[in-house]
Amino acid sequence: MKAVYIKSKEDLEIAEVPVPEPGPGQVRLKVAYVGICGSDLHYYFNGANGTFIVREPLIPGHEMSGYIDLDPAGEWAPGTPVTVHPATFGPDQPGMADLRHLRPGGSYLGSASTWPHTQGAMAEFMLVGRDMVRVLPAGLSVRNAALAEPLGVVLHGIKMAGDLTGLSVLVSGSGPIGLLAGFAAKQRGAARVSFSDVLDGPLDRAKQVGADEVINVAKEALPENAYDVILECSAAAPAVNGCMKAIKPRGRIAQIGMFPGTPVSVELAALGQKEITWIGTFRFDTEVDEAIEMIAAAPSVAEVITHVIAVDEATEAFAVAKNSEISGKVLVKLDGGVEA
Repeated sequence: MKAVYIKSKEDLEIAEVPVPEPGPGQVRLKVAYVGICGSDLHYYFNGANGTFIVREPLIPGHEMSGYIDLDPAGEWAPGTPVTVHPATFGPDQPGMADLRHLRPGGSYLGSASTWPHTQGAMAEFMLVGRDMVRVLPAGLSVRNAALAEPLGVVLHGIKMAGDLTGLSVLVSGSGPIGLLAGFAAKQRGAARVSFSDVLDGPLDRAKQVGADEVINVAKEALPENAYDVILECSAAAPAVNGCMKAIKPRGRIAQIGMFPGTPVSVELAALGQKEITWIGTFRFDTEVDEAIEMIAAAPSVAEVITHVIAVDEATEAFAVAKNSEISGKVLVKLDGGVEA
């Protein structure tokens, strides 16, 4: 089978490797689509994602969809369409029963945070634990289901931000995560959703997912004291500084975008002066299940997918995904069949 390996900075290999055999408690999946996310881009273009350095060839990818290929237990028939919860969780600790995603000792598909690395989904076949499998509801396409993981991240961030019903929301950073955040904010009852970015391309795509307003902050400043909630998806210090001015007094900022593992310069005077709540968010626990339901109920979310590129052109796929002026969510197609 074909598998994509990131070996080091800008060193990618498509290798032929044996099809894996499931062990106890595992099933084998035939992968159809894998989304390229920000962490995958960091691993390829920088050789590291924050403090997690590629030390052995790493199969990237945790945003996947596909089909059951082999279930030794016989519960799921071959061809059953699925996606996965990409995490395994560390052992329970006092006070962390409901915080599985924050427990130490867990792992995530396509991550160099563990040793050996946790290999990801960008291969024609992969093994996962049975508890990671999520069977798709009728009517949800395998293509659209590749959005379940990033939408789960967004829904967790919104949960941390609190009820959005009737509120004015700004999405700061209109890349794929930002587009999904704005879409989900609408689904969660926000009265008005604005998007900001430094590029026109992402803002044009924001209009396609229902933006009430778009603001190019390279050309104009955000209005001050204008938003009840901000979903910060850029993890860029200048954007956060703008958010501190744009949020209303006692407003809430959910930090969905992940900062690098190095110091950043952020102006925090307004944090106290306006009694702002700035909330950190990280991955998700059960929200992938909510994401699957939302995609099935509102398939127009797939407007965020701009490119589907065959696995043989994986290097091109990474280059396209890095260019946020031209691309939203980029999917790598593994199975070579007709899009479904």
